[in-house]
Amino acid sequence: MDTWDCVGTGVAGVGVGAVCAKSGPAANPSAPTTDREILRNCMLLWRGIGAGGAGNRGMTMGLLVLLAVAVLIVVYFVSVYNGLVAGRNGFKNAFAQIDVQLTRRHDLIPNLVETAKAYLAHERETLEAVIRARQAAVDGLAGAKASPGDGAAMQQLSGAENALTQSLGRLFAVSESYPDLKANQTMAQLSEELSSTENRVAFARQAFNDAVMLYNNKREMFPGSLIAGRYGFVAAEPLQLEKAAAREAPKVSFA
Repeated sequence: MDTWDCVGTGVAGVGVGAVCAKSGPAANPSAPTTDREILRNCMLLWRGIGAGGAGNRGMTMGLLVLLAVAVLIVVYFVSVYNGLVAGRNGFKNAFAQIDVQLTRRHDLIPNLVETAKAYLAHERETLEAVIRARQAAVDGLAGAKASPGDGAAMQQLSGAENALTQSLGRLFAVSESYPDLKANQTMAQLSEELSSTENRVAFARQAFNDAVMLYNNKREMFPGSLIAGRYGFVAAEPLQLEKAAAREAPKVSFA
């Protein structure tokens, strides 16, 4: 009667296995002949196959871990990039508030000069200096509005606004010698509005400078410094006003 014999054998890279073969009366006497031996050899075969599968699973897990790490790195760098974009948009939006307040300031000055002109017939040079300074400030604001945070644009605007503040200071100083002008209600109202606008400019400028500092910190710190240089995130310039000019607030009391 024929029987199935499983002979143990080594399989390279897999482990101990078993080879089952059909044998007849002339089978090898050393081959397993009992059901228990056949079962044992078959179990060894499956264990060898399982060991090879575990090795493949380990390799697959390693690749998945590397892929996950790569995805996390990409996500992190995208997050840093988006943070730089948000920072740049932040200080640009903050500058829009400066634009609103400075525009309001510039719009008040022509009426202020026109009102003073009726009383300051002998102060033509002072009045013209204010008009010239205002025009320079308007031009400076236009350039800064086109490129918020640009170093040259910020410096031009800063210089123009400082010059305007100084010329207004001279105008108000001269006005002190003209009681009728001090008593003019229109002049008093315009001066009060100008003073209020100056305060709002100061708050808007502080908010802008804070936003600029936050953005610059992001682009200077690692890994933002790597991304900033590669993708054109240049440093932003705050709006600096001279301390003397900032302390020299326009005089608004004419009563």
